[in-house]
Amino acid sequence: MGRLTRTRPVVKVRAGADGRVVRRSDTLAVEEPLEVRLDGSAFLVTMRTPGDDIDLVHGLLHGEGVITEASDVLLARYCAGTDEDGLQTYNVLDVSLVPGAAPTGPLRQVLVNSACGLCGSTSIDQVVTARRHPTTWREPLAVERVLEAPERLREQQRAFDKTGGLHAAGLVDADGELLCVREDVGRHNALDKVIGWALREGRLPLVGCTLVVSSRASYELTQKAVLAGAELLVAVSAPSSLAVELADEAGLTLVAFVRGDSMNVYTHPERLDLASVGSVPVG
Repeated sequence: MGRLTRTRPVVKVRAGADGRVVRRSDTLAVEEPLEVRLDGSAFLVTMRTPGDDIDLVHGLLHGEGVITEASDVLLARYCAGTDEDGLQTYNVLDVSLVPGAAPTGPLRQVLVNSACGLCGSTSIDQVVTARRHPTTWREPLAVERVLEAPERLREQQRAFDKTGGLHAAGLVDADGELLCVREDVGRHNALDKVIGWALREGRLPLVGCTLVVSSRASYELTQKAVLAGAELLVAVSAPSSLAVELADEAGLTLVAFVRGDSMNVYTHPERLDLASVGSVPVG
């Protein structure tokens, strides 16, 4: 398990005055399908990087509203799925649920890929209504804590160092400790793996916690943060307009373009200790 990377031959081309062509090996991020079955029946297929699949499935099912806690899952085991040599591929996972736990209409389409988390048109009102956890915050968070979150996440991206082709997500607790880091070719999968880990560890709702992602803040990532009860979502790249609208309505502090000593706070800045930086001009 944990087939994060694979080596393939590549022709490296350098143009210009010192132009050259070199044959070499390159390390690639693995992308394979994972079929999720519920009590033996097909539920969805997602493209992902193998590894931490149990966390991934728990996060997926939580985001879909199928489960609310780890005890809703009786058993998650690999089944079927063999290659041409008869070896287990670990690409089919069957989940047994407790009686009464069943899909009530998945938020996603049944077939999703590694670039797309929420493929339907679920409204902001539905997500806000589905939020199961109240928002609280102990005290304003130091700006430095937010600025350093992506850098700390980057330091833990082991597979990215080899491939340059994986997204990452991390969970930071109220004391600033980086509790969990997961990588995947899909940004929504990486976050599902983190939320699934938190679910299995009994840490939901993520009250007082920060979720940090190495990608843009898309609507589907914001939705997952909201449903997991997080109060702060930090992204290194841009947010979408719908993500900002959802965060604003749901009471989530959304911070994006976190790079170096700068960042943009799009919603609920009251959770951050901005007074320690300077005054905020109007207009």
